[in-house]
Amino acid sequence: MCGRYMLATPHERFIARSRLQHAAELVPRYDIAPSESVAAIRENVNQERELALLCWGLVPSTTKDTKNGYHMINARAETLSQRPAFRAAFVHRRCLIPADGFYEWQQTNDSKQPYFIRARDENPLAFVGLWERWQRGQQVIESCTIITTSANESLVPIRHRMPVILPEDTYDLWLDPSSQDPGTLQALLLPYDAKKLVAYSVSKRVNQPKNDDAECLRQLQA
Repeated sequence: MCGRYMLATPHERFIARSRLQHAAELVPRYDIAPSESVAAIRENVNQERELALLCWGLVPSTTKDTKNGYHMINARAETLSQRPAFRAAFVHRRCLIPADGFYEWQQTNDSKQPYFIRARDENPLAFVGLWERWQRGQQVIESCTIITTSANESLVPIRHRMPVILPEDTYDLWLDPSSQDPGTLQALLLPYDAKKLVAYSVSKRVNQPKNDDAECLRQLQA
């Protein structure tokens, strides 16, 4: 799964890469956790590309209420077309979730060791996501989920799943609302090239979301 990540890159850097017409202001975040507001790139009703703030944890539009919280933080790539909660969003409401890297925990004999994974060239990554709009009366919630797939060969020793990371030359295909062929979209949901990522162990400080600072990224000495 993908349960924590960080984003400190200024939103201006995404404007050119993603052809954004509108962008929400962002502040650096080093330990982003589920149920928090996260930045997501999507196309709006005016067919303009925007950087919006969505709640991380998908709330299906058909849900009667939100009393059970925002638990759908991840969606498995292999079953998107089969799960009612994700089926419509997979066809009509896709997004990209920018990140500078993400955290995963490796199970050891008696605990879990956190690792930070980022691009080898240190450029921002784009997680593949889905979004939904839930409304009951005047209450409106826009939420999202991050799609995961099998881990690539370098991350398997740490965790068996990883977020789907999209290459920049396929952003347009994923975000285009007119692209609705499930087979074409499914073909994008592959493990990211292992050679383009690096992973290193970090302090267990990241285990607490309140520790939202750059110290979460500090590499442990071997």
